Amino acid sequence: MRLAMAQMRMSASIDENLKKSLALMERAKAAGAELIFFPELQLTPFFPQFKKRDASSWLMDVQAPELRAIREKCRELGLFASPNVYLAQEGKRYDASLLIGGEGELLGISKMVHIAQARYFYEQDYYTPSDSGFRVYDTPFGRIGIVICFDRHLPDGIRSCAAQGAELILIPTANIEGEPLELFEWEVRVQSFQSTVFTAMCNRVGPEGEIVFAGQSLVAGPDGSLLFKAGGQEELLIVDVPLEAAGRERALRPWLSL
Repeated sequence: MRLAMAQMRMSASIDENLKKSLALMERAKAAGAELIFFPELQLTPFFPQFKKRDASSWLMDVQAPELRAIREKCRELGLFASPNVYLAQEGKRYDASLLIGGEGELLGISKMVHIAQARYFYEQDYYTPSDSGFRVYDTPFGRIGIVICFDRHLPDGIRSCAAQGAELILIPTANIEGEPLELFEWEVRVQSFQSTVFTAMCNRVGPEGEIVFAGQSLVAGPDGSLLFKAGGQEELLIVDVPLEAAGRERALRPWLSL
């Protein structure tokens, strides 16, 4: 499959971020992409860098006009997409990624399971842990899981998706300069090898408040190889991912069956 990753810089305007997202979807389709996904909190500033602020203006539900616009663009283009937003659902607030099909249908919602609380990532002040765990979705391209940002640091996320038959795991993230970025790369590559699955991690870029997002979005193969790694600039990344190779690798090295 041909995967697009929108390595974006966000502004303080939801409308501007939405326009950029829709334009990137059009560019992705023109480049032959079948699925596009975005960094963590693609429509808003990264408000969790601050402690206990009022973030209600960034909150949206599944019927929000912004999400309807993304679904309509999917239908118009015949493109699958996975946006990540600050989601309100049944009185709770989540860091959530939607998976939208090529006819604009909502295939499901994945929510962050493990919520960080550390300098620049005061996420427990804003998010509720997932009520549905790690999810995997059937698509025409293969089985796709979603593991959101901090969840990939812990062993259960990628492993759980792989055990459910995922061939590709999307990781929307917000990695900043000053973090151990080389270690983050190896963390994803090692887990890809251990679980014989493709992983794709898409990051924000640029300064916001006291931090600078580092980019360096990447794709790792089920043998632990690095298929692609971006730099630190805003760009649309197009990567061909041979999902069938995950099945071949598992047949050669059936660690998940042990």
